[in-house]
Amino acid sequence: MKLTYRMGATVLALSAAAFLAAGPAGAERMNKKAKGGAKASQQEELAIGSAAPMADRKMTDVSGKKLSLKSIAGPTGLLVVFSCNTCPFVLAWEDRYAQLAAQSAQAGVGMVLVNSNEGKRNGDDSLDAMKAHAKDREYAVPYLVDARSELADAFGASRTPHVFLFDRDLKLVYRGAIDDNSENAKKVKEDYVADAIGSLVAGEEVEIKTTRSIGCSIKRK
Repeated sequence: MKLTYRMGATVLALSAAAFLAAGPAGAERMNKKAKGGAKASQQEELAIGSAAPMADRKMTDVSGKKLSLKSIAGPTGLLVVFSCNTCPFVLAWEDRYAQLAAQSAQAGVGMVLVNSNEGKRNGDDSLDAMKAHAKDREYAVPYLVDARSELADAFGASRTPHVFLFDRDLKLVYRGAIDDNSENAKKVKEDYVADAIGSLVAGEEVEIKTTRSIGCSIKRK
C-alpha cells in the first residue's frame, strides 16, 4: 500500500511538472486529453447577435466599486474578457491587454476583465489576489468578481481568456480568442479583436465573427 501511494504521488508530481513546462501550446494539448476537471458551462456560447446577458448585474471591482456591464459600456460598444490570475494562456496574452484597453478607449468601446474562477476564490483568484495582480500588471480597466460564475454561465464562457465583443446596442458581434498566437505577439497574423473593433468604428460588419477560444477551463464550483 505504501509503495502504491508513493508511486501515485510521484506520477501526480511529474504530471504537474510536465503541465507547467509544456507552456500554453502544450497545456492546451493536455487539456484536450483530460476527462476530469471543473464543471462545464451549463449553456452554449452566446450566439452572434444576442444581447449582452445580465448587463445590469452589479459585480465587485478590484477598486471596491460595484459595476455592471452596462455602466462600463462605451458609446461604440463593450469588450468583455473572461480572465484570471494564473492561467498560462492568460499570462501569455496578458501583455496585450494594455494595447487592447488603449484601442478600446480610443474607439469608444468599454473594456472589462471578469474573473469567474469560483473554484479558486479562496486561493489564487481571491479578491485580494485579484487586487494584487491588477496592481502588478497595471490594469487600466475594471477587473470584476463573477460570484458563483453566473455571468460566465450566462455567456457560455468556458475558458480564460474568452472574449466577447458587443456593439453600441450591446449585441454580440464577435466571440472567441484575442488573436491567433498566444505565445508571440510579433507572430500574430489575425488580430481578431482589434479588427472587429475597427469594423465597429467604421460602421462595417465584422468579417470574422467567431473563433475558438484557447485557454484554461473556468474553475466553477
